Parts: sequence; C-alpha cells; structure tokens
Amino acid sequence: MRWSWKLGRFAGIDVFVHATFLILIGWVLLSHWLTGETLTAALEGMGFILALFGCVVLHEYGHALTARRYGIKTRDITLLPIGGVARLERMPDKPAQELWVALAGPAVNVVIAVVLFLWLQLTSSLVPVSELEVGRGSFLERLMVVNLFLVGFNMVPAFPMDGGRVVRALLAMRMEYTRATHIAASLGQSIAILFGFLGLLSNPFLLFIAFFVWIGAAQEASMVQMKSALAGIPVSRSMLTDFRTLTPHDTLAHAVEMILAGSQQDFPVISDDRVVGILTRADLLAGLTRQGPQTPVTEVMRREFEVFDSYDMLETAFARLQACQCQSAPVTHDGRLVGLLTLDNVGEFLMIQAATRAA
Repeated sequence: MRWSWKLGRFAGIDVFVHATFLILIGWVLLSHWLTGETLTAALEGMGFILALFGCVVLHEYGHALTARRYGIKTRDITLLPIGGVARLERMPDKPAQELWVALAGPAVNVVIAVVLFLWLQLTSSLVPVSELEVGRGSFLERLMVVNLFLVGFNMVPAFPMDGGRVVRALLAMRMEYTRATHIAASLGQSIAILFGFLGLLSNPFLLFIAFFVWIGAAQEASMVQMKSALAGIPVSRSMLTDFRTLTPHDTLAHAVEMILAGSQQDFPVISDDRVVGILTRADLLAGLTRQGPQTPVTEVMRREFEVFDSYDMLETAFARLQACQCQSAPVTHDGRLVGLLTLDNVGEFLMIQAATRAA
C-alpha cells in the first residue's frame, strides 16, 4: 500500500503503518493540548492509542496465523486510523475454514480482555465501568473495555468486517457460495445505510464507517462473481495470441519502439525457444532512467515470474496474477510460448462473457 512505512517483520509477515495513522496521533496530542492538559497526560493518551493498535495488530495476526494453518499466506498487515488490514493471498476455499479465520481475530481480543480482567481482579484494581472516561481512568481497564468494543464492532454482520465473513461462511455451508456472498453483501449494505442514517442524526464518524462498509460489501460481491465466472475456463480461452517478444540482447530502445508501435505493455524474453524472462513496462521505464536506452534487456528483465500452461484454469491463474501483483504472464504449451495472459484481457473476456449471456 502506498504511503506506508514498514515497522518490522514478525512471524514471517511484514507490518506497515500508513501515513494517515500519524493524523490520529497528532489529533490525540492536539486534543490534550487544547484542553490545557500536561505533556504527561498527552503522552499517556498517545501511549493508550499505541497500546490499542498493538491489540489491533494482534487481532490481524489472529486472522493471518489461522489462515496459515490452511496453507494461505498473508502478504502484509497495514495499520490505518480505522484499524488494521491483513491482506491474505486468497480466502479459504471451504466455508468452515473461512469461519475459523474470521473468528480468530475477535477471539484474540477476547483473550486480551480476559487476561486484563484477571490481572485487574488479582491486583484489586477493577473499578465500575461508569467511572471510566475516554481519556481518563485506569489504563488497563480502559484497554480491556476497548478490546471488548473491538469484538462487538468487528462482529457486525457486514463486509469487510469479520461478522460479514462469518455470515457468508455459515450461509455457504447450506447454499452455493456465490449466492451466500450476495446475501451477505446485501445485508452489509443494508447495515451501511443504517449507519449512514445514524451518522446524519448523531455521530458523523458513522458516515465514514457506512461508506467503508458499502464499498467493502460491493467489492466482495464483485470479486466472488468474477471468480465464479472464471471457473472451469482454461487459460487458452482468454490469453493474447497476437503478441511480440524480445531477446536478451535487444536494447531498451528497441523495447520502447515496440511499446509505441502497439498496445502491448509487457514482453516475454525468448532465448533458444525458451522464456527466460519478462520485461514489464515499469521495469523498462526504471531501466531507461537508471541505465539508458542502449542497455540490453537481459540487465533489466525479471528472471522470476509467473508462467501458466494453456490448460491451467483461468480462475487459478487470475488469482496468482493478483497475488504476485503482476499485470501479465507468459502462457506455454509443451514448453513452447503460445500466449500472454494479462489482467486487461481477462477483464475484456469477462465483459464479452457477460454480453453473450445477456443476448
């Protein structure tokens, strides 16, 4: 994600913080300063926010590590002002697995809240919740209450929150996955309308949550419909067959001529009838800037890239393209290059399929 800084790598997963997170920290410090509080109080407020988002990171690791048990990798975890986002390479194929992955995050917050409650009981530090305020009161007890709030908020049955995925998983145990997603997404958008209405009457922040839920539900439904449309179709049905290639000894200047002469953006690099690399548009531009137009393609091309067989299923190939954040990949048959699969062409194929069914 752009405008993000890496905090570290834990359990094999990179953790990032988005630049907008600094707005939240700045708002906390400013609110304490405007109310005439001491620097110590302001730092304590910032410390509480950091502790809260530490719990959010643990929540996301609950999802990520449970998904890992089912062979699903997590690309990264990013902290945003509204919470955290764990980007899984794909959603679990089985509804029961999706259910456990969705529940794992809130379960972490429940464990944190229970541990804090036991500690407060052992130390006789527990006070009535009515005596707590947003910025005042027992640090640990406020953290306990907020973790319970996170459980309740995340279990709202609306995509992209955990509750929406729980609803979809439970429905998918009894009906077709696409229909289950459609019902869960419709429920999520209904809740988004309710949030929006309440936001107009009371808290404007609910308007932002409503927008977030509405878009998330629509994207989830669209993604599943696309996956369903691609099921059972071989890569050969949607690959580009009219394409151009480069050799390792061609120059970047020659590649520029080929880009300007047509619409192709990425080029397979061929040597002895084998695909030895791929030159992407982004790598070409970077190579031109750093090394100049007479640089051989072999010095800039990618040597590690996705390759598909013409008999591979389009659904799987599309998911792999998304996972590697690639725009295109070579397609081979018996080791010979026969096509080029691009995200743009997959999109065109889907539109043609939709138009054909509507006719």
